[in-house]
Amino acid sequence: MSQQEIPSEHSVPPFHLAFPVHDLSAAREFYGGLLGCAEGRSSDAWIDFNLFGHQIVAHLTDRDSTGDAASNPVDGHDVPVPHFGVVLPWDTWQELADKLTSCGIRFVIEPYVRFAGQVGEQATMFFLDPSGNALEFKAFRDQTQLFAK
Repeated sequence: MSQQEIPSEHSVPPFHLAFPVHDLSAAREFYGGLLGCAEGRSSDAWIDFNLFGHQIVAHLTDRDSTGDAASNPVDGHDVPVPHFGVVLPWDTWQELADKLTSCGIRFVIEPYVRFAGQVGEQATMFFLDPSGNALEFKAFRDQTQLFAK
């Protein structure tokens, strides 16, 4: 299933996120090639990508984002802060996890399921882009539990 075919149970406005990268070619290969994000407008300083219907923009900067990031402990893992990503349908999440694993992505947190059999059961994984930006992709067994307590 391509990113543009993701079914939506809710009509959610797309978000916009701008983030720093130190190499536009590496960003293009990672987001466009590996993650399959269609490319929109670009210049010699930025690239628009379609991340599952959301506009993310890689901005070239000399800021080094590969240093030690802050983290919060969750389920015995150090969750990187900040991070961004998308909540996907369960099967799409599994396809992406399988693809990233087969491509040899080094995960910050390997794909796993939290709260198995409980309210809010979810699959999650964390990894870094070539500029050190942390991404989380997750899926809920039941999407209606996205904000469940």
